Amino acid sequence: MNKQSSNTVWHHSTVTRVRREQQNGHKSVILWFTGLSGAGKSTLAHAVEERLYQLGCRTFVLDGDNVRHGLCGDLGFSDQDRQENIRRIAELAKLMLEAGTIALTAFISPFRAERNLARKLVPHGDFIEIYCSCDLAICEERDVKGLYKKARQGEIKYFTGISSPYEAPEKPELKVDTGKYSLDECVEQVLLLLQERGVVSRKP
Repeated sequence: MNKQSSNTVWHHSTVTRVRREQQNGHKSVILWFTGLSGAGKSTLAHAVEERLYQLGCRTFVLDGDNVRHGLCGDLGFSDQDRQENIRRIAELAKLMLEAGTIALTAFISPFRAERNLARKLVPHGDFIEIYCSCDLAICEERDVKGLYKKARQGEIKYFTGISSPYEAPEKPELKVDTGKYSLDECVEQVLLLLQERGVVSRKP
């Protein structure tokens, strides 16, 4: 599926990423939240976005379920389709990076190889992998959609953590224990990292 179109030439805009960042007052970056279903990826991503919005940042959350309603609506959950799903999201996040936006992606993205491919699409330092670490038992307790129950009953195939593997990040930029810390504490950990990297600065 990853084929480059022929007879095309990249058009370079006079409005560059640097100029967009200067206008926005902050750097653009990709925050890639990964973890098991129920680990709190979407909840954390949206909470971080809210705080960044309050700081005047340009942001957008690419949520796993939302994206599968449109851009990736033709994909299933086999390993191949999961890989294509992540490839499309990575390319979209890259465009948002060039637009000067802080792109937050909340996807299980279970395979290291695909996450590494997403990382390699952008310059060094522009991809921040945030591992939402949470014990499987806690994720199952939070199972508001009833997906784990269906997976254990064999009603859902290729379910990460049950019938399909999850490869935890080996060296993420940030590991957040979402099973141990409160949402506010997790948000603070992400914001602190962004400050340390000079992406944003807090207002008084």
